[in-house]
Amino acid sequence: MKVGVLGTGDVGQVLGAGLASLGHDVKMGTREPNADKVKTWVQKTGARASAGTFAQAAEFGELIVLATLWSGTENALKLARTENFKGKVVIDATNPLAFAPNAPPHLALGHTDSGGEQVQRWLAGARVVKAFNIVGNAHMVKPQFAGGPPDMLICGNDEAAKKTVTGILDAFGWSVIDIGGIEGARLLEPMCILWVAYGIRSGSWN
Repeated sequence: MKVGVLGTGDVGQVLGAGLASLGHDVKMGTREPNADKVKTWVQKTGARASAGTFAQAAEFGELIVLATLWSGTENALKLARTENFKGKVVIDATNPLAFAPNAPPHLALGHTDSGGEQVQRWLAGARVVKAFNIVGNAHMVKPQFAGGPPDMLICGNDEAAKKTVTGILDAFGWSVIDIGGIEGARLLEPMCILWVAYGIRSGSWN
């Protein structure tokens, strides 16, 4: 399968490399395709990896992974051109985080809306599935815990799209719990804040 990954941060790099390791062809989309960190990722990931603009990655992918910082997500999708997402499965790994000086991040949306729902509205023709947002990037691919395989909670409006994402999660070593429609992101996105609060207090991000 051809996969477009939007975002060059740790999440995009980890998920892109993980998908390439499963035999998928992965194109990373970015504002700066010639940036050193992008070139390094392509070289490290191997022959199945390439890079281009947001629009090139979105057009290339049969499945698209959204792994941008929330503050840049809407602009990235505009640059990627919404017509390139029509009918495609989009894995939304983002969290709508807002940052303030000398304070932990907080949610910019919540209770009556969510980032997942916003992404689905921005990409009305796509099939958005919220996944990977409840865990740090170090554990996204082949997580290893003493208690056995962890659970990944997902949500989305399209059942076939969720089956596709479940197949990827299974291959990555996750057990999957489907909590329903994309409005479930109102519950999953606060789990990121819970994880951050625990990590700050405990010093462990596991």
